[in-house]
Amino acid sequence: MQTPAATPTSPAAAHAPAGSTPSERAARQAEVVQALGRVVPAHALLWNAEDTTPYECDGLTAYRQRPLVVCLPETYDQVQAVLQACHHLQVPVVARGAGTGLSGGAMPHAMGVTLSLAKFNRILDVDPVSRTARVQSGVRNLAISEAAAPYSLYYAPDPSSQIACTIGGNVAENSGGVHCLKYGLTVHNVLAVKGFTVDGEPVEFGSQALDTPGYDLLAGVVGSEGMLAVITEVTVKLIPKPQLARCIMASFDDVRKAGDAVAAVIAAGIIPAGLEMMDKPMTAAVEDFVKAGYDLTAEAILLCESDGTPEEVEEEIGRMSDVLRAAGATAISVSNDEAERLRFWSGRKNAFPASGRISPDYMCMDSTIPRKRLADILLAIQAMEKKYQLRCANVFHAGDGNLHPLILFDANDADQLHRCELFGADILETSVAMGGTVTGEHGVGVEKLNSMCVQFTAEENAQMFGLKHAFDPAGLLNPGKVIPTLNRCAEYGKMLVRGGQLKHPDLPRF
Repeated sequence: MQTPAATPTSPAAAHAPAGSTPSERAARQAEVVQALGRVVPAHALLWNAEDTTPYECDGLTAYRQRPLVVCLPETYDQVQAVLQACHHLQVPVVARGAGTGLSGGAMPHAMGVTLSLAKFNRILDVDPVSRTARVQSGVRNLAISEAAAPYSLYYAPDPSSQIACTIGGNVAENSGGVHCLKYGLTVHNVLAVKGFTVDGEPVEFGSQALDTPGYDLLAGVVGSEGMLAVITEVTVKLIPKPQLARCIMASFDDVRKAGDAVAAVIAAGIIPAGLEMMDKPMTAAVEDFVKAGYDLTAEAILLCESDGTPEEVEEEIGRMSDVLRAAGATAISVSNDEAERLRFWSGRKNAFPASGRISPDYMCMDSTIPRKRLADILLAIQAMEKKYQLRCANVFHAGDGNLHPLILFDANDADQLHRCELFGADILETSVAMGGTVTGEHGVGVEKLNSMCVQFTAEENAQMFGLKHAFDPAGLLNPGKVIPTLNRCAEYGKMLVRGGQLKHPDLPRF
């Protein structure tokens, strides 16, 4: 896959080697390997090209960078010692979980250490009385629910990658999932995290109590994309499994009707367990892949789930069905059993792999808009498809306005990759113009650095840098990501003005 040129306004520019020659890189690598070799076993260090190549990107494969060294510690003491050694040498550190992120958050630094936490995969405690689980950061999301299942409990946030993604990565990105509308994101389901600061100091945020004294730093750490601390242990909330769950699949012959139906459900005072939307291209892709029974004639379909007691579910399914019919649904199906409910959801859960079957590459965007603008953004994306001459399939966490447009392209074609980048930025910045944000649950990473310049002012970015500086004065943890520099924003603003692409008059100019 071809990597774009590292220009001042390219997401890849953040991790281009800063003037280092091959000999300087080799000397630095030897120095780092020697230092880390004193604190971790030899088998825990990788530095040869064939060993480090698998770590050169996360789920955003369009941007790649081989790390200087990969370290796979096995104990908390080793994590602490690695951080202390890297801090002493002033070596950047990028923490990595399963590598399923979609914004380049785990993309390595060319002159840094990738700190893999894959071996921290133990479930330390499941307490059915307090309804909590204490797990290491490398535990898979789904494994938590599997461990809690004997107690009729589960962990609610369920990103589509839950079979592989780790809880540490979920904390870094503040991940959600199809049930986040009712049960919240990671930040709403994590009670405490433990880890180490950049210089190896043990640190803990939150507690199992309902509140903790002082500032709520836990909420700041969740979603901080590995920029404030390296997380090694997480305490999560568990909730009782509902007695019953049923899912409605509703078809619409017009995307505006489908978007308006989402707003109507919420306006009726109903908070579904899940409320998802897929457009026609996406339903075609997933139906061919998993045979979920989707209506291929519909311009959009909604999946609306209710859970609770049988009486609660029956009443809520009836109310939602009435709202959907009034909003213009052309067909409504309700799951009759658990197998059918899972089949309805199988298409949504497999949207990303299904898209991989119809295109060499795709870039999954992630922005959030007000629910009432769902149809507006879909129609805008349709116009962008013509503008950039690329296809786009859409799947939304419609209930909370979180978009996941998947732009289909071939990364081996540099022009297609460039048009894909422009297309993605257009979606993000149009979302901001509609009153939304450039991210929902995938983080900023390197992908959205430019669009952060449109979302936030220089003063707001400076405040975010201030928090980063308080934890990491030298900027060694996951540097060059999430928060754009003033120079970067200035360059991006100049590019937009020169290209005549500053299309939203209500957005700040730089």
